[in-house]
Amino acid sequence: MFEYDTERHYSKETESRVVVRFQDCDPLQHLNNAKYFDYFFNAREDQVPKLYGVEMIDFIRKYKAAWVVYNHSISYVRPARVGEWVRIMSRVIWHDHQTVLIEYYMTDDRKEELKTLLWTTMRYVEMENGKSTPHKGAVLEFLKAVTDPVDLENVGVKERIKTLKSQLLKN
Repeated sequence: MFEYDTERHYSKETESRVVVRFQDCDPLQHLNNAKYFDYFFNAREDQVPKLYGVEMIDFIRKYKAAWVVYNHSISYVRPARVGEWVRIMSRVIWHDHQTVLIEYYMTDDRKEELKTLLWTTMRYVEMENGKSTPHKGAVLEFLKAVTDPVDLENVGVKERIKTLKSQLLKN
């Protein structure tokens, strides 16, 4: 069961290293556009329990609520190719009383080349009736601890791609 620990340091970003599988690629040997979602969501699902000690089902059971996706914004910058090892990073970049925005991005294995950026917006809803509900108590505290804010009033997806590319070049 999830309990927020005020003494614990919660990492802002998750990271996974995965290989692009043959069965997930198109005839050009590029990762199929729809498969990026699977890679991103699976990577986050694998990392959140490791970093934060919590499974999504813990939130659902304790708070009788869950996040549901209502918007994606994805940009395919460079193709991920069959057999290639890639890095997948994710983080919460914004939240309010009932919504979160998760940023996912994929790079080459050396973290030198940005391949894809995905922003996924999710609403927190009650399991019983599917209606929006505010983040409460430990959920809100957890979100505050893990959010790595992006100034969304001045930064859109295109600007964020430029920033990430620039950061990768500096590493």
